[in-house]
Amino acid sequence: TMAHSKGLLVLENFIAGKFVPCSSYIDSYNPSTGDVYCRVPDSGKEEVDAAVKAAKAAFPIWSSKSPLERSQILNKLADLIEHDLEAFAQAESKDQGKTITFARTVDIPRAVYNFRFFASSILHHTTECTEMATMGCVHYTSRTPVGVAGLISPWNLPLYLLTWKIAPAIACGNTVVAKPSEMTSVTAWMMCKLLEKAGVPHGVVNVVFGTGAKAGEALVCHPDVPLISFTGSTLTAQRITEKSAPHCKRLSLELGGKNPAIIFEDADLSQCIPTTLRSSFANQGEICLCTSRIFVQRGIYSEFLKTFVAEAKKWKVGNPSDPTVNMGALISKEHLEKVRSYVKKAQAEGAKVLCGEGVDSLALPTGNQKGYFMLPTVIAEVKDESCCMQEEIFGPVTCVVAFDTEEEVIERANGVKYGLAATVWSSDVGRVHRVAQRLQSGLVWTNCWLIRDLNLPFGGMKASGIGREGAKDSYEFFTEVKTITIKH
Repeated sequence: TMAHSKGLLVLENFIAGKFVPCSSYIDSYNPSTGDVYCRVPDSGKEEVDAAVKAAKAAFPIWSSKSPLERSQILNKLADLIEHDLEAFAQAESKDQGKTITFARTVDIPRAVYNFRFFASSILHHTTECTEMATMGCVHYTSRTPVGVAGLISPWNLPLYLLTWKIAPAIACGNTVVAKPSEMTSVTAWMMCKLLEKAGVPHGVVNVVFGTGAKAGEALVCHPDVPLISFTGSTLTAQRITEKSAPHCKRLSLELGGKNPAIIFEDADLSQCIPTTLRSSFANQGEICLCTSRIFVQRGIYSEFLKTFVAEAKKWKVGNPSDPTVNMGALISKEHLEKVRSYVKKAQAEGAKVLCGEGVDSLALPTGNQKGYFMLPTVIAEVKDESCCMQEEIFGPVTCVVAFDTEEEVIERANGVKYGLAATVWSSDVGRVHRVAQRLQSGLVWTNCWLIRDLNLPFGGMKASGIGREGAKDSYEFFTEVKTITIKH
């Protein structure tokens, strides 16, 4: 499939265990050069129908396999991806713009671990049983797979978030139709090439490439897809909710965040500053869990700000394939413009841009002049009502503001429509617990960031989503429960 007149990589849909060409294609860009490097199928209703049909046909056989049989296949797939880790990392970096270092150490290892984790957890679930001696009854529950799962994943952590959905869905005995982002489809297509070797029966995993408006819509509206797991924007989630309502679909929606870091005067700045730089700028700030509002207690505000800005300026931005680079390119030209526009709005409102966009000059290697790069940007003196403090920017931009009391900062931290993640920095254990309890946030990290135990629930409050995923939560989402009562 590599051959094409322009020497570009051409992807094909993967349906019923075969690669299928599409009648029309979309260009996909290399964000670090600004050049088209790949053609992605522009699938629609027809392709989605074929994929759902294949998934439906594969369901009886796959769902009747034992958890152990499915577990062995998931582990085999994990081994195959791990064997090709370097090739996957190179592809992810080129396709998404993220640094090769991030792809090698975060994205691909986590994709491998997603399969291993659910291959293991599926063997350890138990169901409930209660006795009603007076009635001579025993009640127990049984869980069965739901059917065809529709999985829609975003462009920021392409294989990482796709496998976070595929692994539990198929571990539980469902079959899937997945639609990765049209901007980052290469690693999903590479994974498809390993499915047969791993022993995944034809039709269990189908991947349809294309846009949300066409392919995503067709999947969400399909009457034979009872369940949708989506990671992406709140706006798209509203549309998914409306379109799936007539079919009573079950939804798991992991949406955006406007995540606060709360830094108290007794924080250990030697730990806090490097971690907060990472939580603000890792993966170009394109992680739903990134910190974009930093509240610093007044006593250490100027010291924090000075050090934080000085350290941010040391971050190296450039060719993602350079292992010494800290930050790569943003996903697209449009997205870069959007992120830049927030910095301009902040300036227009009288906020101070202390480093980065429009302040420092960005020197890029020759081949990367047309890429979508931006420096880590720190903004101070922003009002809480500003769109820069209220809306998800999803780029390397963070706002730093001062606060006085615990009470005040909790109220301000909660004063946005989102509630995904928060970080709290303090050496006072009592305070850490008090503040964590009161933050409207699905995840709270204290004195650290992005340390995950996949057993535990992942997801957000308010506009950050519906539902949770994790060992127990994903199992509950991807299975149908039945209560059985036996009178003896």
